[in-house]
Amino acid sequence: MGLGTDPALAYPPPMQPTRLPLLLALLLAVASPARAEVIEADPGDDIEALMNALNPGDELVLHGGTYNRTDLFQVSIVGTAAAPIVVRAADGERPVITRPDAGQNNFNIQRGEYVTFLGIEFRGGSAGVRVMSARFLTIEDCEIHESDDVALRMNDGGARYEAVRILRNHIHDTGGTGEGMYLGCNSNGCQVFDSLIEGNYVHDTNAGDVSQGDGIELKEGSYNNIIRRNVIHDTNYPCILTYSVVGNGGPNIIEENVMWGCGDMGIQSAADAVIRNNIILSAGANGIGCQPHQAGTPSNLVIVNNTVLDSDGSALRVSGATGSLIIANNALYTSGGTALNLGGDLSTLTLIGNVVQGSVSGASGGTTTGSLAADFAAASFSGTVPNDVFPTTGGALAGTGSMAHLPPVDFNGTARTTADVGAYQVGASNPGWVLMPGFHIRTTMPGTDAGMNADAGVLPGTDGGPGSDGGTTGIDTGTARADAGTEPPVDGGCSCRVGHRSPTGALLALTALALALVTRRRRSRSRTTLL
Repeated sequence: MGLGTDPALAYPPPMQPTRLPLLLALLLAVASPARAEVIEADPGDDIEALMNALNPGDELVLHGGTYNRTDLFQVSIVGTAAAPIVVRAADGERPVITRPDAGQNNFNIQRGEYVTFLGIEFRGGSAGVRVMSARFLTIEDCEIHESDDVALRMNDGGARYEAVRILRNHIHDTGGTGEGMYLGCNSNGCQVFDSLIEGNYVHDTNAGDVSQGDGIELKEGSYNNIIRRNVIHDTNYPCILTYSVVGNGGPNIIEENVMWGCGDMGIQSAADAVIRNNIILSAGANGIGCQPHQAGTPSNLVIVNNTVLDSDGSALRVSGATGSLIIANNALYTSGGTALNLGGDLSTLTLIGNVVQGSVSGASGGTTTGSLAADFAAASFSGTVPNDVFPTTGGALAGTGSMAHLPPVDFNGTARTTADVGAYQVGASNPGWVLMPGFHIRTTMPGTDAGMNADAGVLPGTDGGPGSDGGTTGIDTGTARADAGTEPPVDGGCSCRVGHRSPTGALLALTALALALVTRRRRSRSRTTLL
């Protein structure tokens, strides 16, 4: 019944002429979008409840100190494109969310949309941070460490993780399966797509109890992602591992990363990847390795302008190739082993402009001989830093590559104008960041970013559908890592009678609701600027 046809609302009782205007004012106030708020919290507050109560545009500021949790900590935070939500550390302060055991994950994001977590330390738990569902989620400048299993996992079967941004996080000292990041599912069971993993520092995923311990693992079916400018060292499995996109979308881009002490391969990719401008100082197996893995076989691979030093296997190896390969402008140096080792169907191989120190197997042409001592400023086969692999002006890397296959910028972000080989454009001295433990700091801006986000907007034609992660990696199995069995209680409604109310009853109910909103915001202040 509309407002104009309900006698009780259209005709207020005698002697109470102000009740209708008051009621309408309250109705308008409650129906209006909630004003964005900045809410502040201290370690003694229930931050789980505060996070779950956030509205679009809100900002939750966590003050420094330890937020210790012993029960299931699970949040759903949903902003909008126009009004994203921010959960962040107070300026100059360090909030630490921790749990003392591995009986639960430390922090579970059941649903995160248009929300940023900024500057928070997560310590302990089974998984450090588990993301169950996400769209336009950002995890930035956080620290995740001392987890009993994976540090950061996005691998719930059937989930589609869209436009996630994992930026400048410090991830280290894991246990159990031990991955720094486990993104996506085995056998296309869930997908991460259109996402950016950039500027993170990942290390020491190789403790004695770690069974796997990749630095960054991007599983099969995930597509259109960029893994850029990460520093990764001392892992048990590959520093970076990607699989096939199985036709879901465009290739994944792996660029401008530096790594050493990789327990297996430096970069391992089965198929569908652009691998460029990376620096690999040492790996337990191949520096760059491409081989059949799950549904993927080496094809649709572009491997250009990487600098790879000594490894226990080959500097670059492709085995079981089945499709298109471009291998160009790579600097591949070993102290006596195989620099380049190719196998499989090489009928669609493009091999050009590479400089090698070491033997070549499986192909002829496309390489020239270099010398570590002559071609770099101060490089060594130490397998770690310090190690200056910036090219000399008179060495074999200067101008001997293929212009047709140059990336638009180099490792430093300097626009490429000459056909130089390896991760850097040749110059008098290195104008950029010096290789070291810590974050890769961009000190020069690229002249162009053309091609960096190739196929970034392509969506798959069909949803791969629900699936399960067929492996054990990153899955909370057994009682020690079970997520307490059940999800948080679902609100089944207020159990109110639905029907006609008198103006007095409606007024009382709306007044109570207004008071509840005021109470919720009692520690808030108006937010003037959305981040």
